[in-house]
Amino acid sequence: MEFIRKLPIPKEIKAQYPLKDSVAEIKAERDEEMKKIFRGESDKFILIIGPCSADREDAVLDYIERLKIIQDKVEDKIFIIPRIYTGKPRTTGDGYKGIVHQPDPNSKPDMLKGIIAMRQLHLHALENYRMGCADEMLYPENYRYLSDLLSYIAIGARSVEDQQHRLVSSGMDVPVGMKNPTSGDISVMMNSITAAQHHHTFLFRGWEVSSNGNEYAHAILRGYVNKHGQTMPNYHYEDLQHLYEIYAQTNLVNPAVIVDTNHANSGKKYLEQMRIAKEVVHSMRNSSDIKKLVKGLMIESYIEDGCQKIGEDIYGKSITDPCLGWEKTSKLILELADLL
Repeated sequence: MEFIRKLPIPKEIKAQYPLKDSVAEIKAERDEEMKKIFRGESDKFILIIGPCSADREDAVLDYIERLKIIQDKVEDKIFIIPRIYTGKPRTTGDGYKGIVHQPDPNSKPDMLKGIIAMRQLHLHALENYRMGCADEMLYPENYRYLSDLLSYIAIGARSVEDQQHRLVSSGMDVPVGMKNPTSGDISVMMNSITAAQHHHTFLFRGWEVSSNGNEYAHAILRGYVNKHGQTMPNYHYEDLQHLYEIYAQTNLVNPAVIVDTNHANSGKKYLEQMRIAKEVVHSMRNSSDIKKLVKGLMIESYIEDGCQKIGEDIYGKSITDPCLGWEKTSKLILELADLL
């Protein structure tokens, strides 16, 4: 390895790009509203929704502004958390790894510019639209750069077995969702949730640290791949009922699941997300147990339908997985509000 340069520590980046106290108070109020949903004290439905990857600030903020407008229309039933995914897992290691690597997808990686771009994007979303956002914790050591800004964190299917992800999650004060692994083994996901809900002492960024456990660690069902390489869904009524029964056998607090409507659940057929979302709500209406367990959906959506190749530079169109366009997204959100 070639050591290119020493990067600023999170404390230094936070000092350069600070969160105003007044905005932090608004975030704290909204975070508490979301925690009430996970505690079962509110029956609002969570939508964690946005682009597969945050590729450019202007389009992402444009999208979040649209979400803010529709959030005001459905606030009595739906709680929206915008997705700003700044790091992208790559199965083979190749391809666009997110804004933290390449703030300009058409240019070479620049990790310092990427860290700044990552923080500024989350900061501007929170300051401009008063909406704390979600990100995937691809690199646990990067979490502290955003720890004062994030309202929701997802642990991906390839990271959920990693000890460091589990232990760092145990020290967070916001909900963290553990996806089932690509193999579909639910026990792996449940073990990850258990680890995240317990307290630990461990090494983090050169420190000995202790965590109190995260009572808001929960499941995300995203489908899986079988031994033949075929994508298999796990969002159906029977899957949700089975997860409810597994949770009932544990001592975990705040049993909860978010259903990911894309990835292996849709076979990456992004238009299927609309049908899957409605089917999950239908299952909730037919089972009080499932209604109690399912707290919301994760949907990949952007301004334009589908996806594009890097270099095409189509505004608001995903450069990673295909997403629902805004017209379909806004219609879906209003339809879900009517069904809930």
